Amino acid sequence: MTIDRIWSYAPGTGQVAERDLTGFTVDATDGTLGHVDRLADPHGMRHLVVDTGVWVFGRSVLVPVGLITGIDTEHRQISLACTRAEVKEAPRFRTDSETLDPRYLATVGDYYGNLPPREPTTT
Repeated sequence: MTIDRIWSYAPGTGQVAERDLTGFTVDATDGTLGHVDRLADPHGMRHLVVDTGVWVFGRSVLVPVGLITGIDTEHRQISLACTRAEVKEAPRFRTDSETLDPRYLATVGDYYGNLPPREPTTT
């Protein structure tokens, strides 16, 4: 995936600009990751901040929207094209100010952009 595409919704995901995804469950390819705490779009780098609950010791993770493979509005679920371990290994999200830092976001984009491509899963 190219770095510019990592920050944009892929065609066919079902997302429309005005839809609020807050509270949706986020599923990686191998299980539930958490729930969307909020969406952010600084510098055109659109991403989700996902509350992992107790899974990753109660921390939040930042996930670029380009990883989304599908959005099920009826069940309020989002599917991602990565594993839980890949999200856990991403550059650590520590403070809200990082969602505004172009250098941090570029590092996150580089990490996710270099993951091996996967075919979307169907449920």
